[in-house]
Amino acid sequence: MATQSTAPATVSHARVPKELEHPDAFVRRHVGPGAEDVAAMLKALGVASLDALIDATVPKGIRLKKPLALEPARTEHEALAWIRTLAVKNKVWKSYLGMGYAGTLIPPVIQRNIVENPGWYTQYTPYQAEISQGRLEAMLNFQTMVCDLTGMEITNASMLDEGTAAAEAMHLCFAVSQNPKAKTFFIASNCHPQTIAVVKTRAKPLGISIVVGDPATYDFKKATAGALIQIPATDGAITDPKTFIERAHAAGALVVVATDLLALTLLTPPGEFGADVAIGNSQRFGVPMGFGGPHAGFLATKDAFKRHMPGRLVGVSKDVHGHAAMRLALGTREQHIRRERATSNICTAQVLLAVMASMYAVYHGPDGLKRIAARVRATAALFERGLKKLGLTVGPAPHFDTVRVEAGEVRARTILKAANAKKIGLRRLDKGTICVAFDETTSHHDLADLLAVFNGGTAPAFTVEQLSKEGTASAWSKAFTRTSAYLTHPTFHAHRSEHELLRYMHRLQAKDLSLTTSMIPLGSCTMKLNATAEMFPVTWPEFGGLHPFAPKSQTAGYAELFTTLEAWLAEITGFAAVSLQPNAGSQGEYAGLLVIREFHRARGEGKRNVCLIPQSAHGTNPASAVMAGMQVIVTACDANGNVDVADLKSKAIEHKDKLAALMITYPSTHGVFEESIREICDVIHANGGQVYMDGANMNAQVGLCRPGDFGPDVCHLNLHKTFCIPHGGGGPGMGPIGVAKHLAPYLPTHPVIKTGGTKPIGPVSAAPYGSPSILVIPWVYIAMMGEPGLRRATEVAILAANYMAKRLEPHYPVLYKGKQGFVAHEFILDLRPLKDVSGIEATDVAKRLMDYGFHAPTVSFPVAGTLMIEPTESESKAELDRLCDALIAIRREIQAVIDGKSPRDDNPVKQAPHTAQAVTATEWTHSYTRETAAFPAPWTRIHKYWPSVGRIDDVYGDRNLMCLCPPPEAYSN
Repeated sequence: MATQSTAPATVSHARVPKELEHPDAFVRRHVGPGAEDVAAMLKALGVASLDALIDATVPKGIRLKKPLALEPARTEHEALAWIRTLAVKNKVWKSYLGMGYAGTLIPPVIQRNIVENPGWYTQYTPYQAEISQGRLEAMLNFQTMVCDLTGMEITNASMLDEGTAAAEAMHLCFAVSQNPKAKTFFIASNCHPQTIAVVKTRAKPLGISIVVGDPATYDFKKATAGALIQIPATDGAITDPKTFIERAHAAGALVVVATDLLALTLLTPPGEFGADVAIGNSQRFGVPMGFGGPHAGFLATKDAFKRHMPGRLVGVSKDVHGHAAMRLALGTREQHIRRERATSNICTAQVLLAVMASMYAVYHGPDGLKRIAARVRATAALFERGLKKLGLTVGPAPHFDTVRVEAGEVRARTILKAANAKKIGLRRLDKGTICVAFDETTSHHDLADLLAVFNGGTAPAFTVEQLSKEGTASAWSKAFTRTSAYLTHPTFHAHRSEHELLRYMHRLQAKDLSLTTSMIPLGSCTMKLNATAEMFPVTWPEFGGLHPFAPKSQTAGYAELFTTLEAWLAEITGFAAVSLQPNAGSQGEYAGLLVIREFHRARGEGKRNVCLIPQSAHGTNPASAVMAGMQVIVTACDANGNVDVADLKSKAIEHKDKLAALMITYPSTHGVFEESIREICDVIHANGGQVYMDGANMNAQVGLCRPGDFGPDVCHLNLHKTFCIPHGGGGPGMGPIGVAKHLAPYLPTHPVIKTGGTKPIGPVSAAPYGSPSILVIPWVYIAMMGEPGLRRATEVAILAANYMAKRLEPHYPVLYKGKQGFVAHEFILDLRPLKDVSGIEATDVAKRLMDYGFHAPTVSFPVAGTLMIEPTESESKAELDRLCDALIAIRREIQAVIDGKSPRDDNPVKQAPHTAQAVTATEWTHSYTRETAAFPAPWTRIHKYWPSVGRIDDVYGDRNLMCLCPPPEAYSN
C-alpha cells in the first residue's frame, strides 16, 4: 500500500480550537436529518441514543476499537482547493498516442446539460421503465447509432470499455459455437495491446487457449471458436478482411472486429464484409479521455445471437394505452436471472457516457460526423505527405487517423526529444517506429508543430498550406469505401441548432425521475447525495484531458490522488492494499476471485476451484465465480435470512480439498448484521479457502467496523454506492478491491502502464486505473467528511432504515431483523400475503408509487414478492416520512380492495401509473376518480411528477423485439 498523502502547505489543517472550527462543515450538508430529527427518530424507536442503536445493531465482536486514522474534514472550498493542487501537477500535453483513445471537442451544450446536470447523472438504472423513458430513448439512440455505423443487426446499451467488450465477444463466440471441442481464440497481433491483455486475462481461468499472430497465416485447423481482428489496426493500417473471414467461417469460427465509429462514416462497416461481432469504444464521440474513463464501449452482433449478448438491451414495447414505450428487453438472459448459468457477469452499462455519445451524434448528424472524419483523415494525409518530403518512410496505406513512421532508432530518439521540448506526446511502437494518431482537436498549428518535430525540432522548408495545395487525401479503393447510408432516422437530423438540442435533452430529462425529484429508496443500491462539490473536478481539463497512457512524468497529480485514495480506502476497510483498476462492481468481484485463484495456484493448490455462495447472494456473485473458472456450490439460509452455518460448515468440509472461496455479502443481502460472521470466516479458512466479501453494503460499515479486521480476505467497494459516484442512469461505476497482505502480490497489472503487485494477474479493465476521472468524486467526499463525518453517515443510514421499518411495520411485515430486533441500513417489506387476498403484488405497489412522485424500492430482490428499502443517510426525516406516508396510503388502497370497496382489477394500484394524457382524456371509465389517480397525496398538488407512459407490456416487447429507433409515427398512436 502506498503511503498516505498529506495536505499541501498552502492549506493548513492542524487541529484548531473548537471556537475556530468552520461553521459550515460538509457533514451537515451530506447527512439529511439534523439533531432534532435524529432525536425524534430515536424516540420513535424507543432508543436512548444513536450509540445505543448502533450497539444493538452491529455485533460488538466486530466493532472498531479506535477511530479511523483519516485526515481532518475539509469544507467544500477547502477540499476543492486541495484537489486543485493535485490537478495542476498533471501536465496535459498535446497527445497523438491513439491506441483507441482520442482527443475530442465536447459540445458545451452537452457538457453543461448532460454530464454536469444532476437531472441526468443522479438517475437510477431504468428497471422502472415508466419513469425512465428519457434516458431509455437516449440509449435507444446509442444503439441505433452503433448498429448503423457498424452495419450490425443488434447491439446492447453499452459496455464498460473496449477491452472488456472484446473479452465479452470472446465469451459470445464460445457460447454460440457449434464445435464443442473448440478451445482456441485467435487475436491479431496488431490489435491494441490492452485489448489483447484483457482478453488473455478472461481466457485463462476458463482454459481457453489464446493465439496471437498474423491473420494472413493463422491455421484454422486448430479447434477455433472465434477470432479478433482490428480495423483500423493499432498502427493505423486498414486491410481487407474478407479472405480471413471466409477462412474463419469455413472452419466454423466467428469473427469479431474491433473498430472505430468515426472511421466507419468513411469505411465499409464490419457488418457488410461478414463480421459476426463488432466491438469498440464510443469515447471519441464527445467524451473526454479522462486518463482512461469512464467511456461507453459497445458490442454489436447478429440478431441470431441476441440471447447470448451480454449487458443491457433497450427495446421498444407498448403501454396499456397502445403507445410506444421503451424498457430493458430480454431480461431473462441477464446474470441476475441466470446466475451460475450466465455467460457474463455484466450487470450494468455506461449509460451517462452512452447518452453523451448519442447526443454528440444527434447534434452533428451523419453529415457532421462525416465532415469530422474527413477532416481527421485529411490531416493524417497532409502529415504523411510532409513526412515523405522529409525523407521518412510511412507505414502501409491506406490509413484513417493513425500514421506509422519508420524513422530508425537514431532518428526516432531525435524526434521524441523534439516532441518532448514542444510538450507533444507520441507513441513509440518499437525502437525505430513512431505512431501518430490524429483527432478532431488537431489544428493547422498543431500539424505545423508536428512537422517541425519530425524535422528534428526546426520548421521544414515547406508549410502546411503548401502541402494542402498539392491535393487532398487519395481515395480509398472500392473495397474500403462506405457506400451505405447511416443515421437516417429523423432524430439524427432534427436537432442541429443548440436551441433544438437543448430542448430535446430537456424533454428527455423531464420524462425521468432522478434524485432532483425525490428520494430513490432502492435497497442494495445506496442512492445518496452526489454533492456538487464532489462533481466539480470531473470536468476539469487537468483530469479529463489526459490520455490513459501518458507517461508518469505527466501524471503526478493523478498518482498522488491514487496514492491518497488507496490509503484512505485501505484504512476504511482494514486491508493492506487496494487496486483501483476494476471499473464496475462486477469487475471488482471478478478481479477479487482471480486474485484468490492466483494465490492458490502460486502455492501449488491450483486444484482449488469450489466457490461457496449463499442462496441470498447478488446474481453477479455466481456469474463472476463461473467466469473465474470456479464451480459454484450454493449454501442455504436459515428462517431468519442468515447464512445457515451448519450447512455452510458441512459443505466446506465436504469440499475442503477443492475449496477456493466463499462469497458473502455483509451486512447480508437481507439487511441484517449476521452475528456469526467471524465463525463463518473461520470455517472457510479452516478448510483451506479464502473469504470474498461483496462490499455492496459497506454503507452500513464505514467507521463502525472493517471487513479486514473480522475475517474476509478480499472485498470490492462500490464507489458508486458508498462513496458517492452517481449512478448516471445505470453507469458509470467503479469497483476497486481491497486485499489482505498475503493477496497483495496478485493485484492486477497492465501491459502499458505497470500497476499491481509483484506477481500480478492480468488486467481486468482496458485502462490501468479503470475510470480514473470519476475517482475525484470519492476523493473529495472522504476529504470533506473525515472520520467523524463518515461514521456519522453510517450511523444515520442505520437509524433511517430502522425508523422507516418501525413506521411501516404495522402496515407491511418486515421480513428479517437482527438479534435484537433491528435492521441494518436496509430492510425488506413482505407483500406476498397481500397477493392472495387482493390480487395486488409488489410490482403494482412499485407502479403506484410513481403517482405519488417516488421511484420504487428494489422489487422482488433478494426475495420474490417483496420490496427492499434503503433510505441512506442523505434524506431528511421529512422525506423519509413522505415515502412512509405514500406506502401507508397505498396500503389503505389495497385494504379497500380486500374489504370489497374497490374492484380487484380496476383500482388505482392495479391500474398505475396514471399519465397526464390518461387522466385528462375525454372518457374516464375507472371506478375511482381522476383526482385519486393523479393527486393521491397533498405534495402532488405542489409539484407533480407525471409518468410519461402507462404500464408497459414487457411480454409484447420481448415477442416483438425492436431495439432501434422506431419511426416517428410509432409515438403518435
